[in-house]
Amino acid sequence: MINYTNELGKIIISKDVFTTLVGDAATSCFGVKGMAMRSVSDGLVHLLKKESMGKGVYVSFSDSGDVVIELHIIVDQGVNIPALCHSIISEVDYKVTQVTGVKVDSVEVFVDSIIFD
Repeated sequence: MINYTNELGKIIISKDVFTTLVGDAATSCFGVKGMAMRSVSDGLVHLLKKESMGKGVYVSFSDSGDVVIELHIIVDQGVNIPALCHSIISEVDYKVTQVTGVKVDSVEVFVDSIIFD
């Protein structure tokens, strides 16, 4: 959680806010099929539904209070993966900073699977 205190009071932003923002930013990028999660029972990668896409996002905070983000995604076939990942990193950094005012320390994107249609 991130805590802000000023003369008017205290603001607390939970990790859930960050996971929702990050999941929305990542899935809005062209070529992202959805967020991914590896099943503990069978080890397979599963495409997450819109309402549970935060499970493919892991958020932690650095010692300085900046956000460290790890994303697991599934992409469409034929997508330029380096370009897509660069786009996702830029979009996530922009949205998190714009909405919460918290600086993003790093964004790591893991492409867990490709969907062949």
